[in-house]
Amino acid sequence: QVQLVESGGGLVQPGGSLTLSCVASGSRFSIANMGWYRQAPGKQRELVAKITSGGITNYADSVKDRFTIIRDGGKGTVNLQMNSLKSEDTALYYCNAEVRSVAGLWNDYWGQGTQVTVSS
Repeated sequence: QVQLVESGGGLVQPGGSLTLSCVASGSRFSIANMGWYRQAPGKQRELVAKITSGGITNYADSVKDRFTIIRDGGKGTVNLQMNSLKSEDTALYYCNAEVRSVAGLWNDYWGQGTQVTVSS
């Protein structure tokens, strides 16, 4: 069992920066991949950024060159550094962890979400 707790959300002006943090607890050393997803009103949840235990990253096209995902496996944390924020980035951001079983199946764990609002 993995528990994820996000923090760092808030209100920021367009062009500003914000860093989101996620702390994993429980069986955190079993986590393979971690990432950030977001969901805006009226839209489906979408991938923002993902990082493997080996440091391989994947970003949504809409956030490339603006967002950076950083993982500290020892601390069980994953941060999302967001720069040059746009109003389109406004959403509820969720931390995600993927755990792979010996059988090769994947289990997803989610945090409760942290709100990011970009507005002047």
